This record gives sequence, C-alpha cells and structure tokens, in this order.
Amino acid sequence: MDPMKAQQLAAELEVEMMADMYNRMTNACHRKCVPPHYKEAELTKGESVCLDRCVAKYLDLHERLGRKLTEMSVQDEEMMRKAAVGSG
Repeated sequence: MDPMKAQQLAAELEVEMMADMYNRMTNACHRKCVPPHYKEAELTKGESVCLDRCVAKYLDLHERLGRKLTEMSVQDEEMMRKAAVGSG
C-alpha cells in the first residue's frame, strides 16, 4: 500500500472513531442526565451540570485510555523488536 493511501485510510479511520466516540458519549450522557419525559424545552440547571460533568469524565477517560493503549503498543513493538534481534 502506498504511503498516501495509508495516510488517507488512517485519517478516515480516525474521523470514524471520533464520530463513534461522540455518538456514544452523547447517548450515554443523555440517558444519564436527561429524563425520558421532558417537562421544559430548556435544560434545567441540574441537567446542564450533569451533562457537563458527564462529558468531562467521558473525554478524560477517553484520553487516558488512548495514552495507555499507545503505551502498550510501544511496549509490544519493543518486545517484538527484541525478539526479532534475539532470534536473528
């Protein structure tokens, strides 16, 4: 695969993953913070605070998981490199 196609594929995958994360976050926080039967057209103060905290926690967790997965990937690559050098 040529580098330009690989880069384009990676960019498209990243956009798809971010859209999926956004949809999951929206659904999860809406279910948690907004009652199924609306009483008012606008969000209440409590609903707004709940949504703000939910989104902040979701994004924080997403960032932490991303860092941990990157760290694990780097460790795996190092182990694979050492194993290749050791067997070669």
